[in-house]
Amino acid sequence: MIRLPLVLMFSALLFSAGVYGVLARRNAIMVLMAIELMLNAVNVNLVAFSALLQQMTGQVFALFVIAVAAAEVGIGLAIVILLFRTRESINVDEVNLLKW
Repeated sequence: MIRLPLVLMFSALLFSAGVYGVLARRNAIMVLMAIELMLNAVNVNLVAFSALLQQMTGQVFALFVIAVAAAEVGIGLAIVILLFRTRESINVDEVNLLKW
């Protein structure tokens, strides 16, 4: 039997750690890792509710979230490498490419 409140508290802790990582970090790699942490917290919720309701839809959605996270990592790292090549820094504060 699944203990839903414990799993939800764990997921909330993971998600809040991810939000803190996005808001507090200046390194773009660390921000991407914090976003991945938030997506994993969502996956924990989806699988927990899927197990509670004894349906497969939550697990299917979790697979879609994993696929989106993999694409986000690939594109995000490509952008970070491009920024590092042009600006020689991956600090989020120093990136102002969209400003004229």
